[in-house]
Amino acid sequence: MQPIIPPFPVARLRRTRATPALRALVQENHLSVKDLIWPIFVTDVPGADVEVASMPGVTRYTVEGAVRAAEMAAGLGIPAVCLFPYTDPAGRTEDCAEAWSPDNIANRAIRAIKAAVPEIAVMTDIALDPYNANGHDGLVVNGEIVNDETVECLVRMGLAQAEAGADILGPSDMMDGRIAALRDVLETNGHKNVTIMSYSAKYASTLYGPFRDAVGASGKLVGDKKTYQMDPANADEALRLVARDLSEGADMVMVKPGMLYLDVCRQVKDTFGVPTYAYQVSGEYAMLAGAMNNGWIKREETILESLLCFRRAGCDGVLTYFAPEAARLIHAGA
Repeated sequence: MQPIIPPFPVARLRRTRATPALRALVQENHLSVKDLIWPIFVTDVPGADVEVASMPGVTRYTVEGAVRAAEMAAGLGIPAVCLFPYTDPAGRTEDCAEAWSPDNIANRAIRAIKAAVPEIAVMTDIALDPYNANGHDGLVVNGEIVNDETVECLVRMGLAQAEAGADILGPSDMMDGRIAALRDVLETNGHKNVTIMSYSAKYASTLYGPFRDAVGASGKLVGDKKTYQMDPANADEALRLVARDLSEGADMVMVKPGMLYLDVCRQVKDTFGVPTYAYQVSGEYAMLAGAMNNGWIKREETILESLLCFRRAGCDGVLTYFAPEAARLIHAGA
């Protein structure tokens, strides 16, 4: 129901904007450090631990560097980091077997971070693309990205990550049925408290390009991902996907990308009332960072405004490459 607004001058809506104190009293949404998850890239490829050219300010870390990054994040009060591996192209195969190796770069980073910074939550990515010679999130058989065979691989991958000490599994593959399969393997192998944040509504977006640079997937992809990622034109479908993933055992859900899909975030939160997250993806980050670095927009104000919009849209938190900088600004009262 729309509120009844008295006519001017009885109602002067500018009254509550007149001073910082009044604006603070009526502010509807707030951004906290506790709302942030920091995605970081890890590698053991010599020479790959450098700044990503298409993501200014974002660096790939060695395992030791990832530990230091997690220590820094914990010191800022950031509750979680999310790991994405840059793997040696020579080790990427069509069967993706390295994805569930206990000693792959992601699992070694999980163990190292949890040993050094046990208080921070470690989130992972579950998809085959960092280990796939074809660049896809699933197995490719005769040109088709096959679902059921891929789910079997994802289950093995998720179990290996849980055994390494991951707190949150992030299935980003968009295969059907993978949440139920992951929940079952976690329950039956003693990992009842491992959380699943499902990428329930992941769109086939143009905004993932810089991320693919960061994980070394640019130029590796054969075809596109439109047969398993969502059509950007659809919103009702996102609600069906979220409903399914919740019924299968997801604890939290995600919309990806974030800023271009805030309407979907709001619909998910209003419909289900569950912990809802969004990913401010690499393309969104790169556009903002590029404009900031060129002096076209103000850096500090833009970072905070871009993140507050997720809270306004109903999100409980956001994955963002700006997390450390945003945390410092929040602590400083910017």
